[in-house]
Amino acid sequence: MPNPLFDSLFGIHAGKTTSFLRLPDGSALTHRDFLEKAAKFANFLTQAGLKAGDRVAVQVQKSPEALALYAACAQAGLVFLPLNTAYTVDELSYFIENSGASLVVCDGKSIQELAPIAERLGANIETLNADGSGSLSEGAGGLSPTFATVDRTGSDLAAFLYTSGTTGRSKGAMLTQDNLLSNAETLVKEWRFTEKDVLLHALPVFHTHGLFVATNVTLAAGGSMIFMPKFDLDEIIAHLPEATSMMGVPTFYTRLLHDQRFTKELTSHMRLFVSGSAPLLAETHVLFEQRTGHRILERYGMTETNMNTSNPYDGERRAGTVGFPLPGVDLKITDPESGATLPQGDIGQIEVRGPNVFKGYWQMPEKTAAELREDGFFITGDLGRFDDDGYIHIVGRNKDLIISGGYNIYPKEIEIVLDDQPYVLESAVIGVPHPDFGETVVGVLVPEKDATPDLDAIQEAVTAHLARFKHPRKLIVLDELPRNTMGKVQKNVLRDAYKDMFAPA
Repeated sequence: MPNPLFDSLFGIHAGKTTSFLRLPDGSALTHRDFLEKAAKFANFLTQAGLKAGDRVAVQVQKSPEALALYAACAQAGLVFLPLNTAYTVDELSYFIENSGASLVVCDGKSIQELAPIAERLGANIETLNADGSGSLSEGAGGLSPTFATVDRTGSDLAAFLYTSGTTGRSKGAMLTQDNLLSNAETLVKEWRFTEKDVLLHALPVFHTHGLFVATNVTLAAGGSMIFMPKFDLDEIIAHLPEATSMMGVPTFYTRLLHDQRFTKELTSHMRLFVSGSAPLLAETHVLFEQRTGHRILERYGMTETNMNTSNPYDGERRAGTVGFPLPGVDLKITDPESGATLPQGDIGQIEVRGPNVFKGYWQMPEKTAAELREDGFFITGDLGRFDDDGYIHIVGRNKDLIISGGYNIYPKEIEIVLDDQPYVLESAVIGVPHPDFGETVVGVLVPEKDATPDLDAIQEAVTAHLARFKHPRKLIVLDELPRNTMGKVQKNVLRDAYKDMFAPA
């Protein structure tokens, strides 16, 4: 196969006049329409001088054209670099320079700020707007709707994704054609996707979840998508009757549950709801099943690996867990210090190995060597454990581990107790500097709507359930927790906000 990723995801649909992208306004693109648009983009890119292996940095709003640009890069053998639309100019400057991007594609509104940066770094720049207009579309409009797919191998790079960089400069995770394709094909089988599936797609396409899971799985199965610019509650409810499946972050599901229009009847034809990118509260699991009769399928993945584990399609989808390792993925729990595999039930760092695991960090050989072992196991930085039935529980991030007075404290253990208290919607436990203990525990609570948690009663409950060294020294109530664009709680923001709480006067 001359180009495994393009041929297996896109090329197999050449000439098909079945619907691929259905848009909220009622219009649609067939597979053929989409591939012709991608071919025009590929012709434009190559005529601009880009060659296989060059990087294309893309910060644009979600649109069919943005997705066609991804397909064009795959067809032309270019490395696709999607960038979060929330990134600032300073952040973009780093990504463009670090990646050595040959082309920057941005929204027309950003051109004045980004053009000088692109020029300084020797990159070309084009625009692509949310409505599909822009210099890229204009330049490609009159070009041929066919393109000779560039030969690539499974080990060639297909994409860069930059990590969030909460502990330092963002790292460019290098993903190969095989990384992306193997994961898509596995998920199609595990989640039973077919050409009859219609995925309600409301995720961003600059992230693994929306691009390399939702989109690639739909393409590999030959299905179609209701392609929404963003999550809009009214639009989701309006289009749910047309869909068979949905992938989302926990926030999607909590917002649906707060709307009385979201009923069992509305979801009666749905086949599958998938959640990821952030932990799903056990309460959400229960309420969702009570309301709809569906049990959300939760899975676990990350930028460097795509998906690693999944709750079963057939069988118990256990709340508070991320299921079992996917076929072909080896997962073990190890001691952070020695790297030795720990007994079942013990908490340790999660390591994974498989065809989904990335090639390394771009231009960071030391960081790659530190996190990607010679035997192929990747040290994820997540802490977890296997329960007695083999389900995997994510306990937290290694960097979120609190060491107080010499004791290791896992925030998740405390959060479970706090979340279970009356009038508490959710919580986040962090460690902050303390003059006596090095670090101490602080609990941040978000109350249920129109409710006021009893902090004294909560402290009593904590005392009854947890050892003294795990007790929060302080409980703080906030309206909401800080989250990134994919719904993950930003504990680094909380730690920074409360770092001086116990500083000597």
